[in-house]
Amino acid sequence: MDRAGRLDGGDGGAVAAGVVGAQAVEHAVEQDRAGRRPVVAVLVKAVPGSGRDVVTGIRYDRVRGTVHWTDVRDGKRTVRTGTVDVKPSARPGSEVPAWTDGRGRLVSAPVTSVEASTRVVLAGSGVGPATGLVVLGGGCLGRLRVQRRATERWGAERERVGREWGHTTG
Repeated sequence: MDRAGRLDGGDGGAVAAGVVGAQAVEHAVEQDRAGRRPVVAVLVKAVPGSGRDVVTGIRYDRVRGTVHWTDVRDGKRTVRTGTVDVKPSARPGSEVPAWTDGRGRLVSAPVTSVEASTRVVLAGSGVGPATGLVVLGGGCLGRLRVQRRATERWGAERERVGREWGHTTG
């Protein structure tokens, strides 16, 4: 930025990289969300317990439960079994939400629109400054290399001229 707070040429690259990074994350999140399908699963059994960690005492609002669901793909109906997180109060026979991928495997629920927006903003906010730091670091390395070369030339010139100056003193 210049003194007036306007972007100069160097800042534009970091901003562009931040925008491209945010767009890439947004595209990845959209693909991930599009690849998940909701299914209604029936709870077969839940892990008994209150959802409390025995070591730390932390209380969880979910426990693992075995479920059955019907997978319908390519006109075929297949009953599948898997495990999902359910509320500790869920009873066998109750319906619980579950998500599957394109192959019918259980996956976690897709991110919400708020979580997706947060990921996009964080990615853009991280990629921009990171790109700026890479450019800044590259500029510093280039400047150090030029300074080193100039110092070496100055030393060689001083060595050559210094001998001549040494002979003229009394």
